[in-house]
Amino acid sequence: MAIVGIGVDVVDLARFSGVVDRTPGIIDRLFTKAEQTSAEGHQLPLISLAGRFAVKEAVAKALGAPVGMEWHDCEVSNGGAPQISVRGSVAKVANNQGITNWHVSLSHDGPVAIAYVIAEKV
Repeated sequence: MAIVGIGVDVVDLARFSGVVDRTPGIIDRLFTKAEQTSAEGHQLPLISLAGRFAVKEAVAKALGAPVGMEWHDCEVSNGGAPQISVRGSVAKVANNQGITNWHVSLSHDGPVAIAYVIAEKV
């Protein structure tokens, strides 16, 4: 196995909240409906969405920041450990780079969310 790319991103909750307040539709542009809700169907708190945004940004960085990446083509789920599902524009870039596995770490502390992503090929 070989590491193809590594990405890390940090999201400040106050800044993220300000963007959401100014542009409420941004939530639907950045996140799928599944990403916006918990397993129980409740709306996720803003810090959780900030964490998921950090994962998406870290994925983009691990891929080399490809032009034309669609936010919904990278979906973050959390059934315990965070997981990444890719399709469309993100899957195309990942396939071209031979990426077969994703590793993700996500953490929240106070007003900050951080994500670390490793893209790997066999």
